[in-house]
Amino acid sequence: MNIITDPRELQKQCLTWRSEGLTIGLVPTMGYFHEGHLALMDRARPLCDKLIVTLFVNPTQFGENEDLNKYPHDLDGDSAKAQSRETDLIFAPESSAMYEEDHATRVDVPELGKHLCGASRSGHFKGVCTVVTKLFMLTQPDVAVFGRKDWQQLAIIKRMVRDLNIPVQIIGHEIIRESDGLALSSRNAYLTEKERAAAPSIRKGLVKMAEMVKNGERNAEVAKAFLHNEYASTLPMGTVDYIELVDPDAIEPIEIITGSTLAAVAVRIGKARLIDNILIEV
Repeated sequence: MNIITDPRELQKQCLTWRSEGLTIGLVPTMGYFHEGHLALMDRARPLCDKLIVTLFVNPTQFGENEDLNKYPHDLDGDSAKAQSRETDLIFAPESSAMYEEDHATRVDVPELGKHLCGASRSGHFKGVCTVVTKLFMLTQPDVAVFGRKDWQQLAIIKRMVRDLNIPVQIIGHEIIRESDGLALSSRNAYLTEKERAAAPSIRKGLVKMAEMVKNGERNAEVAKAFLHNEYASTLPMGTVDYIELVDPDAIEPIEIITGSTLAAVAVRIGKARLIDNILIEV
């Protein structure tokens, strides 16, 4: 397995592979790998000849007072885990290699980024779209795999690829969870023992609300109020950032539940901001 830090070297290698008729798979990450990241690699591995995993904590998707400088790092551990998944290349650049001092170009899908995480993290998805576009340009992948835990991000990237005619197949992978239901996240490392014990209530509340909808509740406000009350009871140390019911493709809030609906939440527990979602079919 090769580790590359220079974008030009990465692009040269990928162009060589393409000229040889080899297919390329891409798994973009910010590192500090857990089983969720490894599942993305496992999903991509049989779909390509060469698998690339990018490991880059992208500064343009972090806002003020967010955890850019505290985000966990473990390049050696990540490299070993990626190699165990038969990764061919890790791309781990410095920020200065990805962004020139006078970098002025941004990519945005504003209509899909107005709600959920986009409402409280101004500029976040613009940073995501910009770096993912750059990674697509550098690697020219045939397929790229993203996790469904970041459902809004996945929807935005799919729309960006469609609108810009980028020749890559985007695959969403199911959420990987701990045995108690907590969605795997690098930010789980921020949780204290007490906070970690309470965090599975995020998923449990979503499941209860989904059952409520499946049993006949169609008013989105009633369903959201139920989950707010549930979290007030089961997560007293948490602060709800948002609880929303949205169209799973357009990421627009809905009032009456009439079909496939995404229930998405973000909850701050201690130093961690945790997101989760559940797709409700009615």
